[in-house]
Amino acid sequence: MNKKTSFNWLGAIQIGLIGGVVALLVSLIGMVEEFSQRDIISGVITMGQTLIVIAILMAGYFAASRAAGEAATMRAISGALAGLVASALLTGLVVIIPPLNLRSIFPNASPALINILTFNQETVVGILYLLITGAVVGTLGGLIDILPAQIRRSVVLALFWVGLLGLLQELIRVTLTNMPQVGAALKWMFGSRGLSIPGAVAVFIVVAGGNYLWAARGGQVQDRFRALPPTQRRASQWGGALVVIAVLLYLPRILGPYLSEVANIVGLFILAGLGLNIVVGFAGLLDLGYVAFYAIGAYVMGVLTTNAIGQNAGQIVFGPEFSFWQALPIAVGAAVLFGVLLGIPVLKMRGDYLAIVTLGFGEIIRILALSDFLKPYIGGSQGIVEVGQGEIGNFVFGTPQTLYYMIFAACLLAVFISWRLRDSRPGRAWKALREDEDVAQAMGINLVATKLLAFATGAAFSGLSGAIFASKVGSIYPHSFNLLFSINVLALIIIGGMGSLPGVFVGALILAGLPELLREFAEYRLLMYGALLIVMMLTRPEGFWPEATHRRELHEEFGAEGEPRAEIVKTPGGAR
Repeated sequence: MNKKTSFNWLGAIQIGLIGGVVALLVSLIGMVEEFSQRDIISGVITMGQTLIVIAILMAGYFAASRAAGEAATMRAISGALAGLVASALLTGLVVIIPPLNLRSIFPNASPALINILTFNQETVVGILYLLITGAVVGTLGGLIDILPAQIRRSVVLALFWVGLLGLLQELIRVTLTNMPQVGAALKWMFGSRGLSIPGAVAVFIVVAGGNYLWAARGGQVQDRFRALPPTQRRASQWGGALVVIAVLLYLPRILGPYLSEVANIVGLFILAGLGLNIVVGFAGLLDLGYVAFYAIGAYVMGVLTTNAIGQNAGQIVFGPEFSFWQALPIAVGAAVLFGVLLGIPVLKMRGDYLAIVTLGFGEIIRILALSDFLKPYIGGSQGIVEVGQGEIGNFVFGTPQTLYYMIFAACLLAVFISWRLRDSRPGRAWKALREDEDVAQAMGINLVATKLLAFATGAAFSGLSGAIFASKVGSIYPHSFNLLFSINVLALIIIGGMGSLPGVFVGALILAGLPELLREFAEYRLLMYGALLIVMMLTRPEGFWPEATHRRELHEEFGAEGEPRAEIVKTPGGAR
């Protein structure tokens, strides 16, 4: 291919302006100043500075990517120009903040922000540092694009893990403090506020090297594993699964109460996500009222197990005071019943119409929970308190570390059922329904039974999650069951990968686990959701751990085995 002789400086400037606008946005909404309380690498770079670096680095990367036909040197220069333009916008912000008193309009345009952007230097020197840093970071982004694909993936993954470990260093320290055997390693790996420089280098080398070696040799390892006799291969798979389960069972003793609570929250989202994954991922039925089944499971559990009964208690007027285990199947059964009742009137609806109807169903359930009409029976706006807890003999699932085992068992059961259903006759019918209802019906699939089974199964998992949630919290209030829950569960499925069982776990860890670990940044959670969804849709529309079918559908340039398809050249006489 002939290299282009003209330099596309205009394209680099455009991308640099976009990167600069992103950097301005995160600066003026307060993320840079707020996140600067954490160091990624101790004494080297804070999380707030990392946000700006990422914006400039991505600008350099996309500028170089846009100049893919250029020589390597010109692509690196494109990245440098984009980084310089992005940093120039930040320089303009530093210059205009004091004379225009921007803080009266943008409260976060503070002297502290100026100090962060100018590296705590005098204004002129700091601006010079900022421009040089922007050009260097943009160049690095361009160089990353120039790297071979596998090396590029390894470098990006290593940078991600350096950032993640630096961000979570406080939690890692607290969690591993009770393990004296790792004390020396912690002191070497972490500095006073983040990763130490040797620790960051070590993490980068281990992750990048491991990823590259696996890409180079992993295929051979997989081929050898496939060449094993079926009995040995099956024994190895079960052995690996047992090891993972054993580690997960021991995990609460390592995590402690706080991280066990985070794991419980993630587990409840995984349980709900596995149910919605059947409805949306397997059957292709867009359900925005999924929170209704979650609420039904929680309220049935609350009504059946609460001890706060009667007018003197100020709560509901009647309750049988069942035990948790007596109420659990009734709660799940009630959710299944309502799942079928919802499915019956929407059997002939598709797409947006189905989404609107299910959304309305979810709102109906929430309004009924708030109504005075049902207040004597389900508590109204005052909710239900003193919900019963699960017990097995003297073992009470009352603390985060004990409740972990109940949620773990429920997730294990849901994963097993989903895994068995995925490739079964109903699972294949759901997938056919997802692809084309008319063709599925022509092939003899009973659409009524198939849709109702999908709604009922998804509602069962959601009801189970809601029942455990009620026991975990000990009280139920209507505001816990709003539309945002359905949106969060749907978002974690999209981010993880529609129809993918591992994708549900990945999505729950990202959207439920990470915000809980960063509670001080909770006000930016929805902004992070939106940014993550936009980036993912642009780079990985199939999700972070997609189902093989969706990966092939969204990347038609690759064949089933990941090999590039033969290019089709259009000619006046047809394709060849």
